[in-house]
Amino acid sequence: MSQTPAPGQRSFFGHPRGLSTLFFTEMWERFSFYGMKALLILFMTTAAAQGGLGFDTEKAGAIYGLYTAGVYLTAMPGGWLADRFLGQRRAVLFGGIIIALGHFSMALPGLAFFYLGLFLIVLGTGLLKPNISTMVGDLYPEGGARRDAGFSIFYMGINIGAFSAPLLVGYLGERVNWHLGFGVAGIGMVFGVIQYLLGARHLGEVGMKPKVAEARAHEPGHPEKRGTSRLLGLGVVGALVVLLVVLQLTGQVDLTTAVGLSRAGGLFILSLALAFFAYMFTAGGLDPTEKRRVAVIGILFLCSTIFWAGFEQAGSSLNLFARDLTDRVLLGWEMPASFLQSVNALFIIALAPVFAWLWVWLNKRGREPSSPAKFSLGLVLLGSGFGVMVVASVAAAAGHKVSPMWLVLTYLLHTFGELSLSPVGLSTVTKLAPQRAVGQMMGVWFMSMSLGNLIAGQLAGRVGSMPLPQLFGAVAVTAIGVGLILALFVRPIRRMMSGVH
Repeated sequence: MSQTPAPGQRSFFGHPRGLSTLFFTEMWERFSFYGMKALLILFMTTAAAQGGLGFDTEKAGAIYGLYTAGVYLTAMPGGWLADRFLGQRRAVLFGGIIIALGHFSMALPGLAFFYLGLFLIVLGTGLLKPNISTMVGDLYPEGGARRDAGFSIFYMGINIGAFSAPLLVGYLGERVNWHLGFGVAGIGMVFGVIQYLLGARHLGEVGMKPKVAEARAHEPGHPEKRGTSRLLGLGVVGALVVLLVVLQLTGQVDLTTAVGLSRAGGLFILSLALAFFAYMFTAGGLDPTEKRRVAVIGILFLCSTIFWAGFEQAGSSLNLFARDLTDRVLLGWEMPASFLQSVNALFIIALAPVFAWLWVWLNKRGREPSSPAKFSLGLVLLGSGFGVMVVASVAAAAGHKVSPMWLVLTYLLHTFGELSLSPVGLSTVTKLAPQRAVGQMMGVWFMSMSLGNLIAGQLAGRVGSMPLPQLFGAVAVTAIGVGLILALFVRPIRRMMSGVH
């Protein structure tokens, strides 16, 4: 059933009213997430005498990467649970409650509460993130450029939360008490849950029924095939666990350390993603058109991983650069380092409506770039931002703190790249994925972000041992190179998309 507003019916910037409910729910969830995230690596690397944990950069980067990877990795089982049992509506509600409990756990002193809080936030985000995005897509059954515009508006809501959180949570954490900052992040998630419950009436039937159960009502499947799929999935996970144990016993990785867990986690995520795509092609029941489209998701998966490995340096290596190598004194007052985490979100708020309008305007004139072309542009812009940081880090290496405008310019270029890639990626997956598995595919998409975040944490761990011009230069060359290679293959990839733009 179309969610297009009827004449005289209230809408949200010309879009379905249900978009407002999802917009504000995600806004508060991102407030809690980005508020805590702005503090995380700073808290871990601050000396215990100053209220921090006193971790070295390598350990802190590994934990940061494991945490941020985890919040996206759990999106796949979160999508699976919603598709089969909970429905997207309940999955989002349960996820929000668990996230709030995680932040409140981190508000308590003690290393055990710190790790418990990270674990709960990972679980809750896995339920909320993929399913709220799937519900946004379901508001636009007609698809097309209007769905892209809806996702861009939704993305603006994400960044309102991301902009305000570092200013409030960051200030309280850095200047008052770290645990108070974490607690305020939890209060934000409570506001999101309340708003979600009050606005549920605007969503109609969207997200009420598990998608697999709904599909079976129209196309009854074969129980034995479904049982085989579950056994295959359990077998793959079991095999990966055995592989990690063997690597531990042979000394290839050390699962008792954060750094070793980070390296093993990267292998696990990559292997799991490859196994999922292999399953979809061999036993997923896809027709030839669906296989081509899923193959495109696989290509974009790799590009997304590379993008987020660079982009997520914002909360790790670039955050440390802001604290240690940036002159943050303004009119005699030293700005908290976490404040600079709001810059990207501020640019998003200002530019997301412009990009939403731009895609629709170009579409009407038949000149809108395809999704692969937008991905290529996003990667090149990301790499250009790190080119700026190469210059800034060379200047800082001379022993002088540099202007924060270097980071501001970098975040501006990264914002252009993010708006070219991230909301477009979310929308493209909902259009390319087989309808019966859209929740799982959204989970796989977030898995690319998971792997990228894990790599980002590993890169950040090298801040103390690798010259920054070399570190930032490697990221710049990789992102720009992959972006240019993708640009060469835009036309054949578009043919594989079989009519999806």
